Amino acid sequence: MEFELTREQMRIQQSVREFVKKEFQKDLIAEMDEKHEYPVDIWKKAAELGFIGIHFPEKYSGMGYGVMENILVAEELCRGDSSVGACLILADFASEILLHFGSEEQKSNWLPKVAEGKVLSCGAFTEPDHGSDITRMDTTAVRDGDDWLINGTKIFITNGGPLAGFYSVLCQTDPDASPPHRGQSLILVEADRPGVSAASVGTKMGIRSMYTAEVVFKDVRVPAANLIGKENKGFYQVLEFFDESRILIAAQGLGTAQGAFDRALAYVKSREQFGKKIAHFQITQHKIADIATKIEQVRLLVHKAAWNFDQGRIDPKLTSMAKMAAGRCAVEVCDEAIQLLGGYGYMLDYEVERFARDAKICELYEGTKEIQKNTIASAILGKL
Repeated sequence: MEFELTREQMRIQQSVREFVKKEFQKDLIAEMDEKHEYPVDIWKKAAELGFIGIHFPEKYSGMGYGVMENILVAEELCRGDSSVGACLILADFASEILLHFGSEEQKSNWLPKVAEGKVLSCGAFTEPDHGSDITRMDTTAVRDGDDWLINGTKIFITNGGPLAGFYSVLCQTDPDASPPHRGQSLILVEADRPGVSAASVGTKMGIRSMYTAEVVFKDVRVPAANLIGKENKGFYQVLEFFDESRILIAAQGLGTAQGAFDRALAYVKSREQFGKKIAHFQITQHKIADIATKIEQVRLLVHKAAWNFDQGRIDPKLTSMAKMAAGRCAVEVCDEAIQLLGGYGYMLDYEVERFARDAKICELYEGTKEIQKNTIASAILGKL
């Protein structure tokens, strides 16, 4: 068993670090967070360097790497900044649905645009009345000749809004299916289709630079060919997508934790109290030891989940463990980072307060920590 990254993986990691050092300007990021502005210029530069869609095949403007390389990029971007990093790593959100289940026409039309930073991709699953329960959908898609007619509302849609290129929409296509999720399908809906509208969900606690929208589909007509994968298999396709995307969110949590720790570590090594640097106090040293150990434990779990997926194995238990552990790690480490900085940790200029605000989302989207526990327990216990 190898625990060391390959030379190529280390090269990718170093390239992202250099990009972060050059492009992530602290004052500009704070301004974007305050104004809720998407980091458009940084996103496009990241795309030019191949960091968006790095795991896409080269024929779709990707670099042909795997999930492992994708999460290494994600970790470094979120380590550099929790807000901008989150925007960049999710610029291609849900595009894996097209990559794994879409037709060749769908993939060749949309994946290059995502990888090249021309559009954002969106997964439209969550609904206002159902939240984490995607086994039930009020959004319907009805066949009308050679078209689908779609009606419904989705909420908390990442990337929904002015830069969205398309939505992968989970719809009820068989209203008589029992249980209902056996009658769900995924349908590609172009963002500029008549009847599609998106509005911001409002001010969020964190990830304020990221678009998060309520998306309404009112008598939206799309061709039958916009079906993604197989009809009435959408629920299962989304679950398979989650097994990959949850590793990415785990990497977001890992990077956010590491970034907060980096800032706290620099502070305690320079700050003096009671006549000596606070890094000399044993209580500080114990905090540092605990944080470093927690981050390393999570890194091993996240890297294992990514490696496992690249071997062609789907393991919902492992990916849920990685996401749950990384999300909790991010929240706890950011809290400790604020504590280490004391009053300064509460101030905007020292960044860790924003890292803390951004960290919490890792326990919410892509399935709450409670949903992850359900998945883990179900895999362990089996049918009772």
